[in-house]
Amino acid sequence: MTLGFDDELPTDVYEFNEIRQNLVYQKSGIASILKPAPVVQNLPSFDAEGKPCFKPYVGSGKLEGKYALITGADSGIGRSIATLYALEGVAGITIVYRDEEEDADATYTKNTIEAQSKCVINLIARDVGYEKNCQEILDSHLAAFGRIDILVNNAAEQHKVVRVEDLVASTVERTFRTNVFGPIFMTKLVCNHLVAGGVVLNTASIAAYRGMDVLVDYSATKGAIVSFTRALSQQLAPRRIRVNAVAPGPVWTPLIANTFSQEEIKNFGSFPPFKRPAQPAEIAAAFVFLASDSASFITGQVIHPNGGTVVNA
Repeated sequence: MTLGFDDELPTDVYEFNEIRQNLVYQKSGIASILKPAPVVQNLPSFDAEGKPCFKPYVGSGKLEGKYALITGADSGIGRSIATLYALEGVAGITIVYRDEEEDADATYTKNTIEAQSKCVINLIARDVGYEKNCQEILDSHLAAFGRIDILVNNAAEQHKVVRVEDLVASTVERTFRTNVFGPIFMTKLVCNHLVAGGVVLNTASIAAYRGMDVLVDYSATKGAIVSFTRALSQQLAPRRIRVNAVAPGPVWTPLIANTFSQEEIKNFGSFPPFKRPAQPAEIAAAFVFLASDSASFITGQVIHPNGGTVVNA
């Protein structure tokens, strides 16, 4: 039996990957048309006989009564973070998405989370690359919930460019605005309202450590996020606010189908020891840990759910 979003699960994550590799995808970035849908609230596991399967994520009150703001949470990793947070007892979440093209994904996320938990979802569509928009996001969150305990800077974009000579200035700026300016602006504003025990979490990437030849500017933005995380953690430690990051390896999300060719999608995630991409729920679980009291002595660090690729942390 599956729950919530994951209502059409294959038997296990390996069967899922075989199905994924043999389908044709159109470029849209819209989660609702991506099949098979990324798994956001079931985790790959094994039964008593060692056979692979999926098991529903079961919350245990790790984040009871908290309030969170998550950017880029209409789909993919962000949707899964919001889902697991709700299952862990978060009372209210503001889900930030970019524009009206993502309205359907955001509304579906809101309705599904609220139908299976006590969590209230506040939706707002804004481009996080501009400080004015970030202020409006925070104002919306505070109007809805009155306080904030957890900020997750997850919104990101990437644009494939094979030759560095072909980088377009406007696209580079666009990538940095979403991936770097947004987290800096959101954090600056939210920190006026975080108290001791508050948490800031950033989404980095394996690209910050091993680089990606066709995503040069994206890799640079994720390197900046790692440095931002480390520096900010030192500044906020005296205020007892923890700052950490998660650096996923390959993850099956709408961003992948929207970026790469059919052949690249087929081979996507084949390089780690597990020989498959992660599902969003496998990444979101790290965000649960870092937001919880279980990570009370962890700040300025990066967790690497990347399928076994060894990186210098």
